Amino acid sequence: MISMYKKIILLCILSATFFKLGAQSHFVLHSDNYKGYIDQFNKDDVELYKGYFPNDSAWAFMKSNVPLLDCPDKDLELTYYFRWWTFRKHIKQTPDGFIFTEFLPDVHWAGKYNAISCAAAQHIYEGRWLKDNRYVKDYATFWLKKGGAIRSYSFWIADALWANNLVKLDDKFITDLLPDLVNNYAAWEKGWLYQGNFFVGKNPDGLFSQADNRDGMEVSIGGNGKRPTINSYMYGDAVAIAHISGLKGNKNTAELFLRKADTIKRVTLSKLWDSESAFFKTLPLGKTQLVDVRELHGYTPWYFNLPPAGKGYEKAWQFVKSDSGFYAPYGLTTAEQSHPGFEISYVGHECKWNGPSWPFATSVTLTAMANVLNNYQQSVITQTDYFKQMLIYAHAQRRANEHGAILPWIDEVINPYTGDWISRTILKERGWQKNNGGEERGKDYNHSSFCDLVITGLIGLRPQDDNTVIINPLIPAKAWDWFCLDNIAYHGKTLTIMYDKFGSRYGKGKGLMCFVNGELREKAENLQQISFKM
Repeated sequence: MISMYKKIILLCILSATFFKLGAQSHFVLHSDNYKGYIDQFNKDDVELYKGYFPNDSAWAFMKSNVPLLDCPDKDLELTYYFRWWTFRKHIKQTPDGFIFTEFLPDVHWAGKYNAISCAAAQHIYEGRWLKDNRYVKDYATFWLKKGGAIRSYSFWIADALWANNLVKLDDKFITDLLPDLVNNYAAWEKGWLYQGNFFVGKNPDGLFSQADNRDGMEVSIGGNGKRPTINSYMYGDAVAIAHISGLKGNKNTAELFLRKADTIKRVTLSKLWDSESAFFKTLPLGKTQLVDVRELHGYTPWYFNLPPAGKGYEKAWQFVKSDSGFYAPYGLTTAEQSHPGFEISYVGHECKWNGPSWPFATSVTLTAMANVLNNYQQSVITQTDYFKQMLIYAHAQRRANEHGAILPWIDEVINPYTGDWISRTILKERGWQKNNGGEERGKDYNHSSFCDLVITGLIGLRPQDDNTVIINPLIPAKAWDWFCLDNIAYHGKTLTIMYDKFGSRYGKGKGLMCFVNGELREKAENLQQISFKM
């Protein structure tokens, strides 16, 4: 790291000893020991677009809302706090309540209040870990009841709200939205013509079709058609609506949506799986042959646990480890590198999905990868593979400024070989056109998740719909000797998840431990899955 962060990192390395001095703390970690990150973010920031919580309010918001992380990899730790700092920028108060934005400046393709549904599910997955759930609740109400252009892009809203409920257990809120979720699903099934010629919606064969740019994946090699993305999203929403209907006591609706989910699963497996290529691919409308390219979005079915275990589908994951597949030093490529259509280009459209790395796709893939490691018996990928990709993702979120200093940074699309933010370079060279978002359009871009990946994947808190706590850290046994995630709002209680190999870091004992409201509830000597009833 660069010199401006070295003192902060050193203080954070030593922070676990400060509780002996009586500093203000949560159960283990002391929030003010991490304030230096936010002070430096604010100092380095050119605050072009102020939101509801401007920089001078950032620390107060984060201190009262986000879980605290302490880990040996201080670059990853820095990225964790940086992503909460940027997420806070996108909380926007409107006459219809709070929403989360994708871009900070207004863009002409957005809807009401500059809202865009493309990454809205990822906003909810990330935002569910805020202590104050009103932001997610307002956001859901905006999309379903207050004029949000909910179907302008693919959007797995029911699944995301169910994921939020697994953390917050606010059954009344989510069951009250059930009729709106059912109506939204029915509108997707009915479908419509996009730009007058391409059908978006459910086809007679049971598969859904979508334009690639309405998936937020423009200029892709596979193009428009019956894509693994939209079919996985509709499967995930159907399963979620079935769960919500069960909470409501509506057995008929639950059974109906389980049948819908089963149909999508069956046709996705039979028509979008290429057994020869061992991958899920796009089927163009009116065609019987799948496209000839593996694209990163082919991992989306595992985001929703759609593929059955033990049937050989897991072999697709070999390509995340391959240099001819998706593996690259600055992030997973959006198309396999061996394909003749793969390209890293700085001409034409500034947002291409034909090769460059997109944090949106990376975060979906890493969520799916964590599901494979938690829910499938397989030997294709390991915790080490997941850990390596998380470190690549964390460390890629950087940019060198005009003075050569390396700053934390999140933007639109990254060069997987050099780490350059492609769209930023192109737009800057074009003079930050006002009709295309203006100056630094992609700065602090809210189009992906990261903190949720740390919490549910790396640290391993797997949200449940009952009073069970399941923790399965995806950290290789010899990678870290200690870590702590403190002040986690879960099921109305506060959790602390801690690993201390030698017992010398936190002074609470040795091994993996989970505390509920400060009380030790479960522990294990080694890094492994633990579970208990709260």
